[in-house]
Amino acid sequence: MTSSERIKAVLNFEKPDRLPVMEWAVWWHLTIERWQREGGLPADCNDRYEITRHLGLDMHYQGYAPPFNGEVMKTLVKHLHLTDSAGPVASEADYERLLPACYDLTMVERDLPEWRRWAAERREQGTAIWLTFWGFFGWPRYLFGIEPHMLAFYDHPELMHRMNREFTRYCLQALDMICAECVPDFISLGEDMSYNNGPMLSKTCFDEFLKPYYLKFTDWAKSYGVPVLVDSDGDVTELCGWIRDGGCQGIFPLERQAGTDVAELRRLYPDLVFMGGFDKMTMDKGEAAMRAEFERLLPVAQQSGFIISCDHQTPPAVSFADYLLYLRLFREYAEKV
Repeated sequence: MTSSERIKAVLNFEKPDRLPVMEWAVWWHLTIERWQREGGLPADCNDRYEITRHLGLDMHYQGYAPPFNGEVMKTLVKHLHLTDSAGPVASEADYERLLPACYDLTMVERDLPEWRRWAAERREQGTAIWLTFWGFFGWPRYLFGIEPHMLAFYDHPELMHRMNREFTRYCLQALDMICAECVPDFISLGEDMSYNNGPMLSKTCFDEFLKPYYLKFTDWAKSYGVPVLVDSDGDVTELCGWIRDGGCQGIFPLERQAGTDVAELRRLYPDLVFMGGFDKMTMDKGEAAMRAEFERLLPVAQQSGFIISCDHQTPPAVSFADYLLYLRLFREYAEKV
């Protein structure tokens, strides 16, 4: 099977020839620099795809659909008051001033030749393709800033809805443009709306301010046959039920340090797809620790619907020799599954 076929099989709860051996997250620059100093990576091997090929991982491309024109946004933001915790929007008037930079489909159009190249490579080599959007929690947070965003659910409810209405319209248009060239194997929404004690918002706020837009987007994605996964750090145990009701098919990266347990998630949500889950803190602890971690994940992976991967970026404490050992064990368990 190809990388694309393996990923699609797992996402559909089918049995692949083996698990995909992949990293959903790019490596920390400090980790890359360490591996280059150790001689494991060539000095000029910095691109995520070059590193993927160098390590012999299953190849996949990740494309983005940014909802703003970066250069225009930089210029406009300079004229708005900012603090360390504030974004460029504190009022509807601020949002209006940013609109020339937002929902700019020319950014998507600019990347269409790359999507065409990726589609051709998938036909020829079976490379997997992944599309990422900002999420309906993540986009307003970017505009408001972290703390003001939390208050905006109460202080600016109509503006919150307006942002997500207009963002949803952009996402559907962008998805149509991209799928005309290349239908991705899966889509992710960048949210990060949980921390180590659970969701950052209440279910009431999720249902009112996010769920209607989730449903519109996931319905549109389903028309292309593409599953939607949510990217959220932290303890996602409660959040899983919310995003499932919003039409999503899965979630990642299942951070172990936040107490996330993939076996418990599978028990609670047997129809959800999971990705990640491997405790990155074991990766410099030797073979016994890493093997025990793979053994912990194995029973759920054998049920399919679970792509094992590091639960976040590989830490700089992990030497190149450590990582090669991790990959050797990963390939062993990918076959065992």
